[in-house]
Amino acid sequence: MQCPRCLNTNKEFFYHGSRGWYCRKCISFGRRMLEEICEPISLSTSTDGSEEYIMKYPLTRAQKEISKTCASFIKEMDVLLFCVCGAGKTELVLESIHQCLKQKKKVCFAIPRRQVVLELQQRLSSYFPNAIVVAVCGGYTDITDGDLIVCTTHQLYRYYQAFDLLILDEPDAYPFKGNPVLHGIAKTSCKGHIIYLTATPDQQLLKAVERKEIACLTLNERPHGHPLPVPVISIHTRFGMFIRLIQFLKKNQYKRIIVFVPTIRMANLLGDILKVMMDVSICTSKTANRDQIIERYRRKKSGVMIATTVLERGVTIPGVIICVYYAEHYVFDLSAQTQMAGRAGRTFEEPTGEVLFIQNERSAISEKCIAMIKEANQGCVA
Repeated sequence: MQCPRCLNTNKEFFYHGSRGWYCRKCISFGRRMLEEICEPISLSTSTDGSEEYIMKYPLTRAQKEISKTCASFIKEMDVLLFCVCGAGKTELVLESIHQCLKQKKKVCFAIPRRQVVLELQQRLSSYFPNAIVVAVCGGYTDITDGDLIVCTTHQLYRYYQAFDLLILDEPDAYPFKGNPVLHGIAKTSCKGHIIYLTATPDQQLLKAVERKEIACLTLNERPHGHPLPVPVISIHTRFGMFIRLIQFLKKNQYKRIIVFVPTIRMANLLGDILKVMMDVSICTSKTANRDQIIERYRRKKSGVMIATTVLERGVTIPGVIICVYYAEHYVFDLSAQTQMAGRAGRTFEEPTGEVLFIQNERSAISEKCIAMIKEANQGCVA
């Protein structure tokens, strides 16, 4: 027996009720009999198949090559776009989306975190002005049908066998990472093929590439052509770490700075201390009005944002410089460190940036992160 929604095969999670068999592994997404789940969702088609996408700036030669190859491969198999942070992964899939819309097929762009959904919906609406682009996430579930659906990965449970193309952004990020239920729901929402977008693919994806189950396209350069900022490690005693942080903040007082910390408690404590000396915002998973706080910070010319890993992905703030405080902490794995460093130097106006890892001790992960970034800077399209 297999659950058609989450692909669970563990007998312990199946329950036979008065109406039939249920899967308790994905019951949080709604109690439905297995037979009911097997009914594909029927979505309407409003597009006339003639939509062209509009971009404000042209793709680079490398981006064009990846975009064209991806659009060709996705017709036959799943694709992993293994691209460095800031490489323009969204723009790389526009041609693949266009091909599907032109054939009146359904497309979904799924993202782990809610705050990125609304921003991406606006971007895709500007790229495809004649298509209906719908955002589906917490607080935005009244309209769930459109030509192109942008949603959180949790919302994919609504769309059994609905999509001809699923674009899965950051599949290695929380809450998708290590969650077999969400993995299963993503796969069963798509009747066609999946494009995986990430700068830090997990071992599961890389092994699928090795088995040639997924095509892999790599892009190691940003559109502006500047290398990725390479982190600098600074090791101190605990008191020395704080002094080093203050020095770093004062030196860059007229810039925008994100200080990543490993815990919510540390974010609040450090924020309260620094507020006495400078303009400080705090952003964690427990922060109320998080979207508004991020937007206000984005409009500032200077200031400090104390953040947990909630800001490690999907956020672009021009000219920001990065400090990772207690970078050796177990919360900051290789993926997190790479993503946090990748917040710097992302825009054409501010293509360079500084990244500082303040640590209490040496960290093999930090050193590997630096080695990977240096290696990417030596690479090109593969």
